[in-house]
Amino acid sequence: MSEHDPDLVPDGVDLDHPNPARIYDWFLGGNANWAIDREFGAKAVAAFPMVRAMAKVGREFLGRGVHYLARQGITQFLDLGSGVPTVGNVHEIADSVNPDSRCVYVDNEPVAVAHSQVLLEREGDLRRHAVLQADLRNPEDVWERAMDTGVLNPREPIGLIMVNVLYFVSPEDGPEDIIGQYRDLLVPGSYFLSSHMTVDGVPAEGEEERAEVRRQYRNSATPLHLRSREEFTRFFDGFDLVDPGVTWIPEWRPDELKSEATQDFLAEPATSSAFAGLGRKP
Repeated sequence: MSEHDPDLVPDGVDLDHPNPARIYDWFLGGNANWAIDREFGAKAVAAFPMVRAMAKVGREFLGRGVHYLARQGITQFLDLGSGVPTVGNVHEIADSVNPDSRCVYVDNEPVAVAHSQVLLEREGDLRRHAVLQADLRNPEDVWERAMDTGVLNPREPIGLIMVNVLYFVSPEDGPEDIIGQYRDLLVPGSYFLSSHMTVDGVPAEGEEERAEVRRQYRNSATPLHLRSREEFTRFFDGFDLVDPGVTWIPEWRPDELKSEATQDFLAEPATSSAFAGLGRKP
C-alpha cells in the first residue's frame, strides 16, 4: 500500500485516524494499512505482545467456522465486518468444500472494500461473490443491498458471519436488537457465526497489559466494548447453539481445520481473551 498517495487512496478513507480493519490487517502481516494504523498497532503490541497471535487465532476461528458450515451444506454466506482480505477468506474456505459457494462481503471501511473488490476481480469471482460498503448496524439496508447483488438467495439458508467485529458495536447501538433483525430475515436452517473479546474469566496475568490496549482503543475513534460470556450468549437468542456452545476460541472445534497456532493456544485457552459460538435458526 503506497503511503499517503492521493491517487491510490480510495474515496472516503480517513487517514487522520487509525481504523480497526486496517489495524487488524497489520496485526495479520498485511499491507493494506497506513502509518497511523501501524503506529497504533505497534503501541498495542508493545503494551501486550500477544495481541498479534490472538488476532491470528481469531482469524483461524473464522476459517474453522466457515469450513464447518460448508460441510453442513451451507453454500451462501453474508460476512459482516469482513475487513481487509487476507489468507483464508470466507469464499476461499467455502470453495474448498463446495466450489459453487457464494459470498457477500460487507464492511464500512473503504480500504477493506476496495481490496476485496480487487481480489474478486482478479480471481474472476464477481458472478458468485460481491462486496458492499455498508454499516452492519443498519440491517434493513445491508440485507436489501446484499440481496440486490443477486449473489444470495434469501429463500435458502445463509451463513451469517459477525466475527471479530461486534466489540466495536456500542451498547447504545443495541447489538442484540441488530442481531435479532438479521435473525428474523434469515430462513430456518441458517446459521449465525460470531466471536467476541472479553475480560470474563481471563487470567489475572497480563491484565495490566490488556487494560493498556483497551485504553488505547478507548482514546481512538473506535473504542472496544468487551462483554461477558452471558452477554455474548444472549446474542444467540432465537438460535440453537451448536456444540460445543459458547467457548474460548481455541476450544471451538479445533480439529475442524488444524493449525499450529491454534494448537499452541490449547494449553491455555483463556489466553485468547475471546469467546466463539455458532447458532442455527430452527
